[in-house]
Amino acid sequence: MEAPTFTRVFDALADTPAEAANLKARAEILSALVARVGAWSVSQEAAAARLGITRPRLNDLLRGKLGKFSLDALVNLATAAGLSLEIRISEAA
Repeated sequence: MEAPTFTRVFDALADTPAEAANLKARAEILSALVARVGAWSVSQEAAAARLGITRPRLNDLLRGKLGKFSLDALVNLATAAGLSLEIRISEAA
């Protein structure tokens, strides 16, 4: 028996294509947020205040705990961080 192969890691982690798309979108936003917060060169407390969240919540973000953030929450944080989001829609492969 052959093990299944996947072209993207999110396809391997998710049970459905919709779940994989959600994971991918959340991971992209989380990555952008981590980079933005790092560029601020401020304390975690100051960064958390800037985003309107607690320091423990910021710590979850900076540690990449994707499961703790919904897509909606990450969009709100990205906006608070001064990031703009662009959605591109294409045919599935």
